[in-house]
Amino acid sequence: MKYLFFTVCVALVMVMGAFAQDPDLVIYYSFDSFADMVPDISGNGHDGTVVGDVTADAGGMRDGAAKFAGGAYLDLDGANFPAAQVPVEAMTLCAWAKVDDTGDQHALFNARANDETWIVHPELRTDANFRWLLRTAGGETIFDIRAGAWTPGEWVHFGGVYSSADSLGTLYINGELAGTEDARIANAQIASDWGLGARVGRNIDDARPFTGLMDDFCIYKRALSQDEVKEVMAGGPPIAAPVSPEGDLASTWGGIKDIR
Repeated sequence: MKYLFFTVCVALVMVMGAFAQDPDLVIYYSFDSFADMVPDISGNGHDGTVVGDVTADAGGMRDGAAKFAGGAYLDLDGANFPAAQVPVEAMTLCAWAKVDDTGDQHALFNARANDETWIVHPELRTDANFRWLLRTAGGETIFDIRAGAWTPGEWVHFGGVYSSADSLGTLYINGELAGTEDARIANAQIASDWGLGARVGRNIDDARPFTGLMDDFCIYKRALSQDEVKEVMAGGPPIAAPVSPEGDLASTWGGIKDIR
């Protein structure tokens, strides 16, 4: 009887664990299918509103992608973004990008705080390198990494990471270390609101429009390890799979109860 009880407990833990969602995953846009709204499949409901010419494209790095043109972007309604889900103590931002040669910077994401701080700059720059920057409330720069190289028309994976506990900013390109910078303020926290806006694909002041294809955009409120960044690069963030009627918890429990 004790063995049966132990078996049941282990089986339930395995079933529930199989569908566990990473609580630190804030946003995930797979871009596999969308129209006027890009669904957030992290489960947090932060769907991105299409503003301008953002269209679904079958030529993604993994399945579908989003094609940005003409200064278009996704609006994340920063003023109403839940404070508890704004990364403060740590952050990871990942995305696949295949940009056009426009002669301009390409912003993957941008957010601005109520105090007018430009919080975050993950970019493909005109000098063919990448930028990964974060700021505190009040506009103090935590780090400003510029490293790596990109080529127009080629897919590249951006992985920006920051940990206030480690006082370290890190940039991974295609899963490999491209640059690091110690925080200029020890254990600095990231500005904690997106009150003046948050966008994918264009800065809040309409500068630095991303032009080209983007795939598997995600934000975490923790610092992923290099191995985790590589996992996200290869398969996107692990998310809870839908449970079929034959495989739901009640059916599984019923099956377990039949074991005697």
